[in-house]
This record gives sequence, C-alpha cells and structure tokens, in this order.
Amino acid sequence: MPINTIALEKAIKRAIPVTHLEIEDQSSGCGESYAIVLVSEAFQGKTTLARHRMVNELLKDQIAQMHAFSQKTYTPAQYEELQAKA
Repeated sequence: MPINTIALEKAIKRAIPVTHLEIEDQSSGCGESYAIVLVSEAFQGKTTLARHRMVNELLKDQIAQMHAFSQKTYTPAQYEELQAKA
C-alpha cells in the first residue's frame, strides 16, 4: 500500500522536533518514491550516517512500503548556512 505525504509528515513530526521539512513525492503521485529535506536540532552532534540511520529507523514501516527513499538531513545552523549560500 502506498504511503501519502501526510502520513509521512505525521510520522516524522511525531518522532523528532522538526524545524523544517520538505517532502517530495517523486513517483508522480503514486506514493512509491519520496525525497525529504529534514532539519532538526535532534541531529546536532551526529554524523550524516547517524542521522540517516536515525530517520530510517523512525520510518522503517513506511520505507518498507516504498520503492525509493532519499533524505537530506541538517541541523538548523547547517540549513541556515545552506540557505544563505543559495
């Protein structure tokens, strides 16, 4: 059964404090492929690998129902710096 963006958003926001979240359904609406940008203070002091493992664990039930899932994870300070460069 495909996942919808609302269910994905609720699962993320229920699990960790979210400063910014972007969810893109890359499967033309069928819910099989998602890309997220997630900004949270919960990522402070964690490596990128540790952040991705954390998100994968939080969303393991949802990811199991997808064909593809990609993520970009940032601390609030990293995201602000990224936005300043854009």
